[in-house]
Amino acid sequence: MISITEWQKIGVGTTGFGIFFILFGILLYFDSVLLAFGNLLFLTGLLFIIGLRRTFSFFFQRHKLKGTSFFLGGVVIVLLRWPLLGMFLETYGFFSLFKGFFPVVFGFLGNASNIPYLSTTSPSPKGRMELND
Repeated sequence: MISITEWQKIGVGTTGFGIFFILFGILLYFDSVLLAFGNLLFLTGLLFIIGLRRTFSFFFQRHKLKGTSFFLGGVVIVLLRWPLLGMFLETYGFFSLFKGFFPVVFGFLGNASNIPYLSTTSPSPKGRMELND
């Protein structure tokens, strides 16, 4: 069983509140204050969960610099009260940063549930894509 420290528990709560404020800010027609607060809470929670050194090593890898610059640039643009442009930049940066993680998530969801599209796109154990009938 994995033990979770108190700092990581605080980080999970902070990240959850950050996601809530981001979604609530989007729901309220891109309210810049809620989006900025959500971004700051999300990044702070991420720092608490995985630590300062791991966070910087994740974001500033050479092959992830483009996604990092778009994501953090979007955060800065949101803080400067241009919420729509900032969220577009953040979304592109998010997908660019985590593009290698999405097949793993889709494979897990396809195996955990009976969603036909996710089941057909899940990678096989041998590393090839296969169609499940």
